[in-house]
Amino acid sequence: MSKDITEEAVKSLKAKVYACARDGMAISIFAMLWNSDKTIIHEVLNHVTEENEQKTTPLIIAARNGSEKVVSILLSNFNVDIEQTGTVKFENYTIDKATALWCAAGAGHFGIIKLLIQNGADVNHPTKTNSTPLRAACFDGRLEIVKYLVQHNADISLPNTYRNTCLMIASYKGHIEVVKYLLEKKGNPNTVAHCGATALHFAAECGHVNIVKELINYRAKQIENDHKMTPLLVAAEAGKFEVVDYMVSLPSCTKKDKIDALELLGAFYANDKIEYDLNKAVQYFEEAMHVRYSDPDNIIYKEYYPPVPAYENVNECQTLEDLQKIKGQRNAIHMQALTVKERILGEDNPEVASALIYRGAVYADSARFSRCIELWFHALKLRQKNKSSVSKDLLRFAQVFSQMIHVGEKLAIAIVAQVFEKAVDELVFDSEKLKLDVENVTAKELFQINIHTSLYLLVIALHCDHSEEDLEKLKALTYKFVKLNPLLENKYTPLHMAVDSATMVDDFHVEEVVSFPNGLLTELFMQCGACPNVVDCQKNTPLHIIVRHNDPETLHPCMLSLIKNGAHIDMCNLDKKTPLECSLTDVACSIIRNNSEISLKCIAARCIQKNVVQFKDLVPDFLEEFIAMH
Repeated sequence: MSKDITEEAVKSLKAKVYACARDGMAISIFAMLWNSDKTIIHEVLNHVTEENEQKTTPLIIAARNGSEKVVSILLSNFNVDIEQTGTVKFENYTIDKATALWCAAGAGHFGIIKLLIQNGADVNHPTKTNSTPLRAACFDGRLEIVKYLVQHNADISLPNTYRNTCLMIASYKGHIEVVKYLLEKKGNPNTVAHCGATALHFAAECGHVNIVKELINYRAKQIENDHKMTPLLVAAEAGKFEVVDYMVSLPSCTKKDKIDALELLGAFYANDKIEYDLNKAVQYFEEAMHVRYSDPDNIIYKEYYPPVPAYENVNECQTLEDLQKIKGQRNAIHMQALTVKERILGEDNPEVASALIYRGAVYADSARFSRCIELWFHALKLRQKNKSSVSKDLLRFAQVFSQMIHVGEKLAIAIVAQVFEKAVDELVFDSEKLKLDVENVTAKELFQINIHTSLYLLVIALHCDHSEEDLEKLKALTYKFVKLNPLLENKYTPLHMAVDSATMVDDFHVEEVVSFPNGLLTELFMQCGACPNVVDCQKNTPLHIIVRHNDPETLHPCMLSLIKNGAHIDMCNLDKKTPLECSLTDVACSIIRNNSEISLKCIAARCIQKNVVQFKDLVPDFLEEFIAMH
């Protein structure tokens, strides 16, 4: 093919070659490229095509889809770069910087793997997250591919970004034959991941007792992870009784470890949504108690743990007789289990809160809202103390509070204010995280969600009966929220959100109580120092936003609140329009005209802007700002 080929023809050639590589049409690719200029071939075969959320070259898409003949032709005839990388999808995972070899290993295309390695592919070439082709094969338990890669110098000890090894992923996924092979090849069962976990933790958590046994046969240790949990405790907390039964039977298991595991397993059965079984809970509590008293000369008494108000200040059972007394008392067993779990794992452990959330939800479903709130608030405090995100917890409160109001249940404003205070704390925490990493997408999303939830909580609080003292306390918290100045990505302030009908409202109970525009919330913000003339990224003030609303019932109180608190009626947005010019209804126009006056200063400022009169550096700074906003 001539060097003088047009740019449009090259573009067409790229698309055709890619489609043929994707669809396994090897002969067509050869026919299109065999007589082409090397420069054009290079350009075509290195071109990255975006399709179905993947970014791949012809070689990578052929390896991903299992087109062995295409791969063979590209390697043998066109000197394609074998280490090209792209972005591919495997189930729900997006893999960046994956090579053709990684794709073939992940998809199980053994023939392509052999072709690539015979042609010099780097067997340890990692993805963006440092995942190797060997790890991809281990993920799905492809033993023959694992063996082949190892025989061709794949490094079994290379961890990914999170320091997870191939042995860990095989243990987690339950691939016993792969685990055995890696152990035979000197895979280290005691390598520790970023979270402090070993392969034994992963196998124990998933209940793979056969893998647990194999790892222990190769001297896997009971190492504590970052939450001070051994594999035994991890298994107990996850309800994997077969793993627990095996581990506590080992001579190396101490009485104390056995007791903790049995009690934690009992706590699991008392407060797990799927495996809930109070009989099993009591059974394991009793078994642990037997172990405590098995040696009369060396009784292992329970460590003292201060009663927790959220657990009704229960004291733990100290003897078998104590356990007999609570048999058949569902609530007593539930609270006993929550206390046991917090004592053994410690309040710093994130797993403690999960049982609280479940038990609280059960209370809410049976309309025992006060007990639900007590447990959830305890979980909220624990999570914030541990620097864990509480975005879902805060929204959960807004949902249950809305449910209470909707069904006519009395709700104290002080309780809502307590949760709102935690929401403000979370926004401060979010802000600090974003200062350290402004590109943190997850932190940005949580920040936006938490701003919305904060508004829900304030609207809910205003629906509650309250005294003047209660309202003043809420205003103090609202003032702190306003001064924090949390902004959405479009630079919307909470005041903008309060007057915009497009403000998102959660659809699980919350929308039954919360709606926007909201006159009460607008007035609250005004009383707490919100600036009525603040602008978004389009230089719209809250007044520009509310005048586009067409429901007089909400339009009127919001507009009056803004105007009486100093909203400037002739500020211009980026389209050079004032709120009056943005109004969509006669009602909005009438409210502006009847409740405001334009000063001579405003008329002069607009005249300067209209006639493009130079004013910068010619008037005092405060007048420059005033003229600019017109």
